Amino acid sequence: MTVASALADRNVKVIGLVSAGHFVSHFFILTLAPLFPILKAELGVSYTALGLTLTLFNIASGTLQVPVGMLVDRLGARNILILGIVVESLAFALIGVIGAYPALLGCMVLAGIANAVYHPADYAILASSVEHGRIGRAFSVHTFAGFAGNAVAPVTMVWLATQWHWQGALVATGAMGLAVALCLFLNGEMLSNETVARPSAARDGAAGGAGQDLKLLLSPPILMCFIFFVMLSLSSGGINSFGITALTLMNGTPIEAATTALTVFLTTSAIGILIGGIVADRTARHEQVASFGFAATAVIIAAIGSFAMGPLAIILLLAVGGLLWGMIMPSRDMLVRAVTPQGASGKVFGFVSTGLNLGSAITPLLFGWIMDLEEPRWLFWTAAAFMLAALATVYAAKAVRYPAVPTD
Repeated sequence: MTVASALADRNVKVIGLVSAGHFVSHFFILTLAPLFPILKAELGVSYTALGLTLTLFNIASGTLQVPVGMLVDRLGARNILILGIVVESLAFALIGVIGAYPALLGCMVLAGIANAVYHPADYAILASSVEHGRIGRAFSVHTFAGFAGNAVAPVTMVWLATQWHWQGALVATGAMGLAVALCLFLNGEMLSNETVARPSAARDGAAGGAGQDLKLLLSPPILMCFIFFVMLSLSSGGINSFGITALTLMNGTPIEAATTALTVFLTTSAIGILIGGIVADRTARHEQVASFGFAATAVIIAAIGSFAMGPLAIILLLAVGGLLWGMIMPSRDMLVRAVTPQGASGKVFGFVSTGLNLGSAITPLLFGWIMDLEEPRWLFWTAAAFMLAALATVYAAKAVRYPAVPTD
């Protein structure tokens, strides 16, 4: 084996290992939501109470993402990533073992804390372990793996619940996560630890850049991108969390067909990411790509909430909507890059990504409340409205854009 082929083989293995962790992360995010109709009956709680579990998860994850990133810079990413997968896996397994609502709340907080490790650790490992010429493709596969985790989670959890009860399904999910953690541990030598920041460099950065960093993050273009990410999360989160429940209540859609519809939406979203990456590389009009995707998807989602449809029509519409939705994602990142000053990508992307956590914290309570009102059509109309709001932030960010300049 030549040096070049050995290096290429190493790149593939590193990307595969890290992407497997990202797959598990997104699988865990949608582990509970497909079981909400079952949990509501079994635990005797409201949809709002179930939505609270996801809110606590996202608050814990979003709050700790930046501090965990600092630990990654100081201690290295490999062991932190493996520890995070282990803790989150055990948290979901414990929910299944205990089977009570108070335990569900506590374990979801613990799972949210563990979930904070993925993005800081994953991107740090890829940046230091994959050769420079393959970084773009590495990030693309990493994102695709996350969406793939979202796509298979609903149908997998419903099937597992029918086979082994909902508690057995959660224990099995935890076991899957532990298996991935073991795989990363056994291949840990391939996952380079990041260069730990020197104390003197850290002191210099803290002394000279804290105020400047805060000013940058609170500047109009970056705040617009932050709001953009919040709207993205709100617009898709309701469908991901309560779409199955809404479809079963609204049209009498069988739960199997509703689960298939959501799975198709998430699957075509993942495919759309790969297509959107090609589109993003071939055009500088990222605002137009994102705007078309938002507008078209909003029409599709609003139509599902407005007209009586059979399962096949719903599945076909969500297939198209998911494809368009996925195509937005690469243009989303290009839009953020366009308003990011040189040398500030890390802090800016870290900050705007917390908008996803904020939206995910609001989503379960908002859409859980809508479901408790027994107005499932409102779920689709509200999601469409947030998509149009996201479209507006795209042009607002462009309007306040300034030339990217060095911050250091």
